[in-house]
Amino acid sequence: MCRDFSPTPVDPAVLDRLLEAARRAPSAGSSQGWAFLVLERPEDLRRFWEAAADEEWRSRPNLPGLLRAPVAVVPYCSPQVYLDRYSEPDKAWRGLASADRWAVPYWTVDVAFATMLLLLAAADEGLGALFFGRDAEAYERLSSTFGVPPDWQPIGTVLLGWPAGEGGPRGSALRGLRPVDEVVHRGGWRPAGGAPR
Repeated sequence: MCRDFSPTPVDPAVLDRLLEAARRAPSAGSSQGWAFLVLERPEDLRRFWEAAADEEWRSRPNLPGLLRAPVAVVPYCSPQVYLDRYSEPDKAWRGLASADRWAVPYWTVDVAFATMLLLLAAADEGLGALFFGRDAEAYERLSSTFGVPPDWQPIGTVLLGWPAGEGGPRGSALRGLRPVDEVVHRGGWRPAGGAPR
């Protein structure tokens, strides 16, 4: 995750490739209930930051590198797209026409898949990328500012651009990755370093 961006613009053809990669994500019932608000004009980025972050947040010492990112992508999902899809004849038998019937909200899972493909495609292009979230009020302001219909929910924001400076890990990234034996449970769930239960 990059936290220090160069203001150098991202070529539109590169951005189109990233979005095409994201569009190919798997989707429950091929519902494809995700969309991306893409902001790349300086005026749109200014409006994004005004809506997504108050003056105090924008003045934090680590923020100048983020504020220079030339592209912001806000991934959205719509539960209603999935409820409508699972009301169609080939899916209605599943009984998933209301959100409370879903054990897992696949609208969120699917947009997360699409967002991960966007991040991976950015890395393949040599771009820096950062996924981050804001509070519900900030996203309400953002959705209102850019005319997003109320049935679409944001899951976060992806900043894209060319890395500036060192751009190495800092902050939470310094925690590192959990050891594989704490993450992988073969043959049954087990405590770290223990035998399967």
